Amino acid sequence: MKNQKTILKVKDLKVDFPVFGGILQKQISSIHAVRGVSFDLFRGETLGVVGESGSGKSTLGNAILNVLRLTAPDVQITGQIEIGLDKNYIELLSLSKNDMKKYRKHIQMIFQDPYSSLNPRMLVKDIIREPLNINTNLNANEKNEKVDWLLEKVGLSIEQSNRYPHEFSGGQRQRIGIARSLATDPDIIIADEPVSALDVSIQAQIINLMMDLQDEFNLSIIFIAHDLSVVKHISNRVGVMYQGKLVEINRTDDIFSKPENDYTKELLRAIPQPDPRGRKERKAARLKN
Repeated sequence: MKNQKTILKVKDLKVDFPVFGGILQKQISSIHAVRGVSFDLFRGETLGVVGESGSGKSTLGNAILNVLRLTAPDVQITGQIEIGLDKNYIELLSLSKNDMKKYRKHIQMIFQDPYSSLNPRMLVKDIIREPLNINTNLNANEKNEKVDWLLEKVGLSIEQSNRYPHEFSGGQRQRIGIARSLATDPDIIIADEPVSALDVSIQAQIINLMMDLQDEFNLSIIFIAHDLSVVKHISNRVGVMYQGKLVEINRTDDIFSKPENDYTKELLRAIPQPDPRGRKERKAARLKN
């Protein structure tokens, strides 16, 4: 990936959430969610980000999307997040809410829960059209055509656009979420545990869909997950987070074959290993008893 364009630069990113207490609700401490994270994301690659719950993975994704201040006004964020557009790099953290609107279309997110991330009162076509209404100047016919095109790209029919989210399965809802994320022709997709709420058989379909779309649109993906087997399948590189720090980042094959950090080694040792022979032996032992 060395000869590819760097689409995103994260430099010494720190995210602290203040903790308030006492009668006057003064700040008494801070939760250090992200602690000095730095990495580059290349055009067309998938960077997997793994770690246990509470390691800071999702906070990292939300910081890159630059939405943390909207949901947590007291959050303290330092460092730099630069997105490469044309020949220039734009520093996102310094932008105001209004200035950020211009660049938000370049970074989109696929959310973890396909059941709560879609507005139950909106038709599917309106859910997918919403980013187009906010971020583009397309006319009504052009928006309708793009919605139909996106539905077909994610494996859904045009006829399904007039249904509500509750009429779809979890896998189909996640396809709708993917279509919505692609509506603005983004450069970067942040996928925050996008398959963890789905059945294993459906997970494979969604992962393969994402890989096909990445190849077609040359997307750069930050794939946040705790399932190492999924990350191994989809990622070009893997970053391992522990207690808010990026403790190791390397090519996927190197992470899985020769990890350097002790925490990474522990994560890999925790992956369940299939053992058909052992299962037969345990069954035989039970029958004897």
